Amino acid sequence: MEHLLASMKIVGDDQIQRIQLKHRQSLVNAFGLQKGMRVVEIGCGQGDTTIVLADAVGEEGFVLAVDIASPDYGAPVTVGEATSAIAASEFGSRIDFQLQTDLLDVPEESFDVAILSHSSWYFRNPEQLLSYFKKLRRMAKRICIAEWDINFTRMAQRPHFAATAILALYSEFIDNDGNIQHVFDSIQLQDMLQAAGWTVHQTVGVDASYLQDGTWEADYARSVQPAFNDVPPRIQSLAHSLYGMLEVEGIESLDSIVIVAE
Repeated sequence: MEHLLASMKIVGDDQIQRIQLKHRQSLVNAFGLQKGMRVVEIGCGQGDTTIVLADAVGEEGFVLAVDIASPDYGAPVTVGEATSAIAASEFGSRIDFQLQTDLLDVPEESFDVAILSHSSWYFRNPEQLLSYFKKLRRMAKRICIAEWDINFTRMAQRPHFAATAILALYSEFIDNDGNIQHVFDSIQLQDMLQAAGWTVHQTVGVDASYLQDGTWEADYARSVQPAFNDVPPRIQSLAHSLYGMLEVEGIESLDSIVIVAE
């Protein structure tokens, strides 16, 4: 992990980044990548998964990392700052970051694997995500999706689920650029893959309970609570119930579900 950390822009202590990278390594292990593979990643963000993908495919491999975000998106390190640091590192020669880019506008090339790592919830509607799945079907031999598994198994994960539901409701009523625009569960994702011509071969759960994301999402959900004063009464009532689930100690993150299709 040290060589990965040395290639990233980190503000302050690197403990958070270590924890995040540990999870990305677990996801990439589940993807089953091999040296020399060509990979297209959708929703690369700050490159947390991208750098692990580049490490996995080796010097002879290649990663096309695409994101619609602008370079100034994100904090405390922006997408532009983070990807520029990785591009200037030992991994830069095997990665092509394309920010402010819609996959639908990218010329079709041939790849071994397409990756969506915790990026499907950024899509605003199923039609948009389905159009990506259809284009990727023409570009890649395999697709691997990692997303939060809303079928939580421990009560300590329930606040992350509640925060997810709150932020999905928030995006329904308030235009925002948050990372939860539309929640897709595993079954929905599998059905959409099949509709796009993919055949699902495997689903596997990956432990993510130790991540900070559950706490981050709960904090963000609390920050937008006043916005629910202006929504319909029934939505206010539902939101009130969900907010009650956030008032606990020791929040664990939801686990991840990995879906592999060919």
